[in-house]
Amino acid sequence: MVKRIGGWQALAWVAVAAMCLAWVAGPAIAGEKIVIKAGHVLAPTEPTHLALLKWADRMKERTGGQVEMQVFASSQLGSNRDVMEQAVLGAGVISHADPGYIQDYYANFGVLNGPFLFREWDQAKKLVNGPLVKEWAEALRKEKGMRLLALNWYFGPRHIIAHQSLRNPDEMKGKKVRVPPNIMWKETIQAMGGAPTPLEWAEVYTGLAQKVVDAAEAPLSTLVGSRLFEVAKVITLTGHFKAITGMVIGEKFYQGLPANIQKILDEEALRAGDEMSAMTIAKQDEFMNALKEKGVTFQQGDVAAFEKATQVVYTKFPKWTPGIYEKVKAALGS
Repeated sequence: MVKRIGGWQALAWVAVAAMCLAWVAGPAIAGEKIVIKAGHVLAPTEPTHLALLKWADRMKERTGGQVEMQVFASSQLGSNRDVMEQAVLGAGVISHADPGYIQDYYANFGVLNGPFLFREWDQAKKLVNGPLVKEWAEALRKEKGMRLLALNWYFGPRHIIAHQSLRNPDEMKGKKVRVPPNIMWKETIQAMGGAPTPLEWAEVYTGLAQKVVDAAEAPLSTLVGSRLFEVAKVITLTGHFKAITGMVIGEKFYQGLPANIQKILDEEALRAGDEMSAMTIAKQDEFMNALKEKGVTFQQGDVAAFEKATQVVYTKFPKWTPGIYEKVKAALGS
């Protein structure tokens, strides 16, 4: 497991990062070597990482080796939030980002991470590639200096892993459920009956093993890749989030790239997202069978009860544009 860095180490890391930023922020000279680091918190066996590797290979191939895209798994570059902050400051990094984190920079994105928002990925794909999200992305770029390369990286339905079944709000009541430092997760788990407990992803395995938390939630692919099945043996199928994720890069760094490199980067971000989404959908049964082989028991959650309980979540975000939830549902055709 990756360890979180302490106070003086964190300060040292910030100092080194600052020096690096000074070097990478300038515009690239035509033909010079360009290094872009892509970071995420997941295991290297997951669809996200595999799709990033394909993206990196194609960047090298299509630019004749001018662009070297280096992929870092398992929080090697820091948490998703850390990498996003590096990107905004001008570093040559791409961060794996979900709308729950992006909403810290532009609030409307948070609705895309809401509970029970859509049924099928085909619905959501039209939304994230459509005019409403493009409008938000343009505001994100202009106001916060962050460019959304793609938001079509489907992460799949998220379920709850615990030491016992948590099939309805009554069984969830008072249970400490790990959440990232993200308000959408906090509000959703609280509405489902649980006690949201913030932990960075790198700390979840230990947290479950030591019963700092009673439960965590994630897609099946991540429950396999993170090996949480070694410390908790019951998965309740809730699908409370059907996670949409994507990739962001700092606008300052992006504008320093040659126009042809920008075009290739944009195209390959979307292509890799389509590949990752197809992989995620195709492997759901494989992930479930792999978990069963490791001794995991599956329980069906009371989806209707959880969905009813979590509708209140959509009233908890005063920074959203009024009526945005209704606009999103209309765009989804639901």
